[in-house]
Amino acid sequence: MKKYSYIGISFIVLLFGIIFIPRIVNRIKNTNIVSNTRMSGENPITNEKLAFLKLDGVKKQFPEFLFLDQDSLLVTHLDYKGKVTIVDFFFVNCPTICPKMTSNLSYLEKQFQGKEVAFASFTINPVYDTPTRLKKYAEAHEVTNPDWHFMTGDREKIYDLARNHFNLFAEENPDVPGGFEHSGYFALVDKNGYLRSRYDQFGNPIVYYRGTVSLDEKIADNGEEEQVSILEEDIQKLLNE
Repeated sequence: MKKYSYIGISFIVLLFGIIFIPRIVNRIKNTNIVSNTRMSGENPITNEKLAFLKLDGVKKQFPEFLFLDQDSLLVTHLDYKGKVTIVDFFFVNCPTICPKMTSNLSYLEKQFQGKEVAFASFTINPVYDTPTRLKKYAEAHEVTNPDWHFMTGDREKIYDLARNHFNLFAEENPDVPGGFEHSGYFALVDKNGYLRSRYDQFGNPIVYYRGTVSLDEKIADNGEEEQVSILEEDIQKLLNE
């Protein structure tokens, strides 16, 4: 009796394998692959065109501005027309993240020498960061590129630029090293003045690129991964558009 029971169970298992397993495999292939890919942290659309950042359905653009740079020259948004631009906010006496950010920008500047790539660095301490001090800062970082402007000007206009146009955090805070704090991200602008970014693994724009972790570090002590390499890739994408 037991012998026949074992034969019956074996037949059922064999039948399940023939009929149902191929269906399960096919379902995984056709239905669940996207979900699994997203959960794994991989980016299924890395090679797609970059997203346009939008506010209320309208593409965000490099806003109008007028500031002085390290050479005491007036610089406006029009000086960046026709160039892929990386934007950051910093200050000269920053003892924490600014040197790393500028170093990462210097790396990118070297990779795209002679190409239509520009840099817009706005100080969040314009009272202290005069054109003379900005010039010394640029020289200390061996910046000679005429398309890399370190800019200063009206404090409220700079903070409005950071907070309301690029949505990058910046504020004066006497309780932190240097007296100012700000986000350590870079914004990316295409040749036509539109803010762009790649998508994350869920199909949403990442918006900004982390500038506080170098290529050499890969992963910082706090666990944050470097994004300079993907920014480099995305600059090239915009140059090819």
